[in-house]
Amino acid sequence: MPTISEAEFGDLLRTFQRESLHLETRDAYGTETELPYMAKWANGEPDDLAWLADWCSTLRSYIAAGATVRRARIVSEPLSAYQRWSHSIAHPMVDAGEDIRWVPRRLVSSIGIPGNDFYLLDRRLVIFLLYTGDGLNAQFLTSTDPSDVELCRSAFEAVWKVAIPHGDYQPV
Repeated sequence: MPTISEAEFGDLLRTFQRESLHLETRDAYGTETELPYMAKWANGEPDDLAWLADWCSTLRSYIAAGATVRRARIVSEPLSAYQRWSHSIAHPMVDAGEDIRWVPRRLVSSIGIPGNDFYLLDRRLVIFLLYTGDGLNAQFLTSTDPSDVELCRSAFEAVWKVAIPHGDYQPV
């Protein structure tokens, strides 16, 4: 599978036309962008979430153009500190049109899931996100192989069937 840079990944995320599906399977991540804001949250400091404004603006433009943006987060319960923080900051993205849903890990025991988080764009391109053990992004891999596309599409839809909408999910 071809490897792409973080900049190329960002560019690809801006190219889909109809649908972006994102499956998250880890209990903690450590992106350079998020870590300082999560630290503020952990210290009880206020955050106006202005750092999410560009992404939310992008989401609104996708939705206005008729596209669908869905994210399913498979989480262990009780939630990790990262996922509690993530839940606390999701509302601007949901308000902008991203359909974020939460899936307690116990509900996916019988669902076949790819070994890595992924984005599936327009049912034609899979971007696998590989992480280190500490949750830092290590690599982006891409595939247009029909079997990879179908694996990710069917796994996402199976997870989505048991997913709980953000507004209805009560963190445990």
